[in-house]
Amino acid sequence: MRITPLDIQHMVFKVSLRGYNRQDVDRFLEEIAQTVDELNRELAMLREKLGSTEGQLTDSKKAETALTRTLVSTQTMTEELKEAAKRDAELIVKEAEVMAADLLRHTREEMAKLQRELSDLRKQRAMAIERLRGTLRTFDRALNLEEQDGDSSTGMEPMVDDEPMTGHPPR
Repeated sequence: MRITPLDIQHMVFKVSLRGYNRQDVDRFLEEIAQTVDELNRELAMLREKLGSTEGQLTDSKKAETALTRTLVSTQTMTEELKEAAKRDAELIVKEAEVMAADLLRHTREEMAKLQRELSDLRKQRAMAIERLRGTLRTFDRALNLEEQDGDSSTGMEPMVDDEPMTGHPPR
């Protein structure tokens, strides 16, 4: 059974001949009652504080659990984003390499085509120069024959040009 401060204050002792001094006993009982009352109040306050602290501890544990989950989720998402970015970067690099290879192939094909065309033009130029020389020789011979025919009919001696034919008219 628990003793309360009220129990201590109402306690009555039997009186005997050689008993204790009644005033001392009453004074002591009063002090004990006050001490027990203070201790009970302090105990109640500490229990209340303990309840509040346990509630805060529970809330803190819940918050810690939520933060841990959030951290794990964030780390997972970060890793997934890094992997996705890495895959995207690799894809971009591969696409750029394919485009560069296509561009290089196309450029080489175009260069080969231009070189063939240049070679064909050089051949055509050389052939045109040869035809022109042939035509000039033919005209030169025709002019020589004409001069010889014209000189023989007029009795004049033909003029001979000592300079080789350069394609330029005589001076």
